[in-house]
Amino acid sequence: MPVGKAINTYYENIYRLVRLIPSGRITTYGAIARFLGSPQASRRVGYALNLSRHQLAYVPAHRVVNRNGMLTGKHHFGGPGVMQELLEGEGVKVENDYVTGFNKLFWDPFKELDGDAFFEKSKPQRR
Repeated sequence: MPVGKAINTYYENIYRLVRLIPSGRITTYGAIARFLGSPQASRRVGYALNLSRHQLAYVPAHRVVNRNGMLTGKHHFGGPGVMQELLEGEGVKVENDYVTGFNKLFWDPFKELDGDAFFEKSKPQRR
C-alpha cells in the first residue's frame, strides 16, 4: 500500500473511532493510538484530530484529551474556551483545563468495542 494511502486509512480510522465516543464521555490520544495498533502514535492522533475540521462528516474531537484529562488541544477549536464549552454542553465538568471525574468518564475503546468488527469495516470492500 502506498504511504499516502496508508496514512489516509489510519486517519479515517481515527475519525471513525472518535465518532463512536458517546456524548458526555472522553477518551485519550493514547487510547486511540493503542486501539489502532500504534501505541507510540498519540501525537499523530492529535495531528489527525487537528485536521478533522476538514472532514465532511463531523468528528467530535473535543471528546479527546491527554492521558491526565487535560484539554491540551483546546487551542484548535477556534478559541481557548470552545473545547470546554462543547464538553460542558454534554455534561462533562472541566476545572482549570482538566476533566473532573476523568476516570469515571473515560471511554476505553478496548472495553467498549469489538475490535474485529471495527477493523473489518476498515477493509476495502471487494466487488
